Amino acid sequence: MFRLVLTCVLTSVLCTAVADDSSLGGEALQNSVDQLRNAIGRWDVETEFIGEDGEVSRRVDGTYTFEWVVQDRVVSGRSEIPELQQAAGILFYVRESSEEIEMVSVGADGRLWIMTGPLGDETRTTREFDTRDGGKGQLRFTRFNISDDAFESRMDYTTDGGQTWAQGNHQQFKRAKPGQ
Repeated sequence: MFRLVLTCVLTSVLCTAVADDSSLGGEALQNSVDQLRNAIGRWDVETEFIGEDGEVSRRVDGTYTFEWVVQDRVVSGRSEIPELQQAAGILFYVRESSEEIEMVSVGADGRLWIMTGPLGDETRTTREFDTRDGGKGQLRFTRFNISDDAFESRMDYTTDGGQTWAQGNHQQFKRAKPGQ
């Protein structure tokens, strides 16, 4: 019985997810689906870490790779920064029921970052979290300067409930050339 119910649920989800573009409805939803579509592939990424003085304190190169799990709804990915011996798994998806686009990431430390924003928007924020010094923090990620083969991302952080934000990093994504 459980197997039958599970099969019915999965079939329902997959049939809904692979509907053609005409059934997507709404400009915000279409913009979010376009974000997922744009992400597919391999990206060369330069990350600049920004110090408290606003200056670049370190630059590192890495890669991000994204592929479909469920067409037009769910993307899986992997980021790697060899110089920092860092890798993370990523899940990027559209959640129509709550009108959100969300990305989750988890690395070797096991910390799960959940970044959520409204459908159609290029900005996602984390939930508030405890900082090392006993305070509260929150991260905000914004994608901008978007083209088919490049975009930029900025991570800002706040420790005062969003009254002020400081830049934590800046990333430049360039689509990797075929064969890389």
